[in-house]
Amino acid sequence: MAGIEVGHHQRIEDGWATGTTVVLAPPGTVGAVDGRGGAPGTRETDLLRPENLVQHVNAVVLTGGSAYGLDAATGVMRWLSERNTGFPVGMQPHEVVPIVPGAVLFDLPRSAWGNRPDASFGYAACEAAAGGPVEQGCVGAGTGAKVGSLKGGIGTASTVAEAWTVGALAAVNAKGEAADLATGRLWAGDQFDVDWPDRPGDLPTVEQTGLNTTIGVVAVNAALSKAEAGRLAMAAHDGLARAVRPAHSMFDGDTVFALATGEMPLPDGPMRAVALDSLCAAAAEVFATAMGNGVLAATSLAGLPGYRDVWPGALRA
Repeated sequence: MAGIEVGHHQRIEDGWATGTTVVLAPPGTVGAVDGRGGAPGTRETDLLRPENLVQHVNAVVLTGGSAYGLDAATGVMRWLSERNTGFPVGMQPHEVVPIVPGAVLFDLPRSAWGNRPDASFGYAACEAAAGGPVEQGCVGAGTGAKVGSLKGGIGTASTVAEAWTVGALAAVNAKGEAADLATGRLWAGDQFDVDWPDRPGDLPTVEQTGLNTTIGVVAVNAALSKAEAGRLAMAAHDGLARAVRPAHSMFDGDTVFALATGEMPLPDGPMRAVALDSLCAAAAEVFATAMGNGVLAATSLAGLPGYRDVWPGALRA
């Protein structure tokens, strides 16, 4: 989506399988959030409530490392402050406080204890941020992700809803399964032009930690209020529930942020609600598709089997 940049940083080596993803927002981007899981790990989410002062966000951090990984946001704040980007709190250009909400996922078993994202991960992800196609699979926050019995990862998708573009980025790390293990068909499979294998997968025994969390961002180039952006984040959770079974468990911290860049207004009057409904329907669709793409793009890592390794040759190129 024009104006939005995404960067990943990860470590994949002996004792490391974790990372951080940063979504940099253009000036004037309105932010919101909706959390549905029973075990969230987040920062700066209260300021996104419609009744609170701050209207715009500068970046969103998605990271591994469970609650320890929240430290990655410190690096993002430093990177933004070096560029005088943030909420003005003084008379000088550098007197700003960057607005950086974020959420973490649980991937601690994939790394040696103590190896988790810190401020350097957030800073490096900002340095790597760029527009255009986003790398998917075992990168950034998806590096150590796990979805049910399979390797999870970063996935993206976008669509056009009437005049507006709606995009999603998901770090797929759910407690629930993303696929019917008896057939290899993704639960969100209707949204993919794929010949599903229709046979059981040869799955190795994978230790079930019971602690997970899918986190992500849905973005639109519309001009929305914080409350309207909140509806967009809520709708994205519908897509999450289509993509994994079960969803929003007590052991998931499922959290979705919404970003509205403000390029195109919604109509006035009664048609505004109609347009918002269209955007919300698209948000659910693209978030489910992004989750499916994250699963299909992930490869075996840290003892977790990737979809394409369990069902080799099952998918079209």
